[in-house]
Amino acid sequence: MTCGSLRVNDVEQTVTLRGWVNRRRDLGGLIFIDLRDRYGITQVVFNPQVAPGAHQIASDVRIEFVLRVAGVVRARPEGTINQKLETGGIEIEASEIEVLSAAKTPPFYVNEESDVDEALRLEYRYLDLRRPRMQHNLILRHRVVKHIRDTLDEQGFIEVETPLLIKSTPEGARDFLVPSSAHPTTFYALPQSPQQLKQLLMVAGFDRYFQIARCFRDEPQRADRQPEFTQLDLEMSFVKQHDVMDLMEGLYITLAEVFSGKKIRQVPIPRLTYREAMDRFGIDRPDLRFGLELLDVSDALIQTTFQAFANVLANGGQVKGLVIPQCASYARRQLDELTSIAT
Repeated sequence: MTCGSLRVNDVEQTVTLRGWVNRRRDLGGLIFIDLRDRYGITQVVFNPQVAPGAHQIASDVRIEFVLRVAGVVRARPEGTINQKLETGGIEIEASEIEVLSAAKTPPFYVNEESDVDEALRLEYRYLDLRRPRMQHNLILRHRVVKHIRDTLDEQGFIEVETPLLIKSTPEGARDFLVPSSAHPTTFYALPQSPQQLKQLLMVAGFDRYFQIARCFRDEPQRADRQPEFTQLDLEMSFVKQHDVMDLMEGLYITLAEVFSGKKIRQVPIPRLTYREAMDRFGIDRPDLRFGLELLDVSDALIQTTFQAFANVLANGGQVKGLVIPQCASYARRQLDELTSIAT
């Protein structure tokens, strides 16, 4: 039995719940506690007329105490139903309570979304992970990874866990090194990717391999670079480029549609060569949602006396421009603002 499982059809059942105190309200006579676990929240009522001993203990309970509560499921009175909770149609009339773990006042609120300094969140990570958004993120990650595993299993892939302590191999960054106690002055390297190991599997005849792989790269951190990260790593034998692209496209489309609730605008996803992307957008990873294709205006400027353009054309280059509707009247300041956004 969890704090998110009880419904109106459970009324009059005797149940036992365990969880954290999300909120506590003392109305003078009755005490209401919202008991929380990762499955949901259930309201528990402590009535001094029904269970005076339990009511006395509940008087000393505070936020984030861990409790065991037993009682009878009751339908909430008319006008008190909480439509925001799946358990909002019922409450527990408590007959027993046990404090499994008392809690000090937390350094930040767990039961609401608030702007908390990241250093403080990391110092009290066990509290941070109780917050609904963080729990949702971890559960979402679990479901995404499970979906990946199920999909690739249906496609004939075998998941193989490759070693983490290996010999240093040439990659794009520095290795993290781990000293060996069995062999003094020697070191293992943590893998930047399982590249060579999965090639061994291909040679061994495992033609479809995948792994949710941990990778380590000792390099300066940026928004898209972390020293430790997880990636979907896979390899296929006896296939062409389009086979790999078809597989990954199908996987990413289902991931987006199943877990984000959004639809991919264009299926199949458009495929551009590197040259086409650079010619049309000036970048190898264009965002096709916004258009903004580069147009070659070299022919229109053949006779130009503007040296910046004339020199480019004289050296065999091209002059390209963007068509931006309703921006022809922009002043230089506004154009500079657009440039700063783009760069």
